Amino acid sequence: MGVELEKISTITAKGQTTIPKAVRQALGVDFGGRIAFHVGDDGVTLSRADAGDDPAIDAFLGFLAKDIKQHPQKIKALSPDLAKRIATLTDSISVNLDDEIDGDVAL
Repeated sequence: MGVELEKISTITAKGQTTIPKAVRQALGVDFGGRIAFHVGDDGVTLSRADAGDDPAIDAFLGFLAKDIKQHPQKIKALSPDLAKRIATLTDSISVNLDDEIDGDVAL
């Protein structure tokens, strides 16, 4: 069988890449979806990673993504009280946004 779809993507200095839209569509994944890389003697294959997913969380995240896409005008800023609460809960957590990402990352 010949190549049915081939797209090129560039890897960033942090080892990140964008999965081309046509590939995401072929895999049936979208924002928040998970993919698996399979490395073998013949090269690398990419597939949708469904195993181990929580169907309730997946359904909720799918609903949320669809709602945000259909009604972006409903997105509102955090209230000052909620922003303050989040800041209090995360105050002791140190984050450097320039650090490399270790381990698996949900896309």
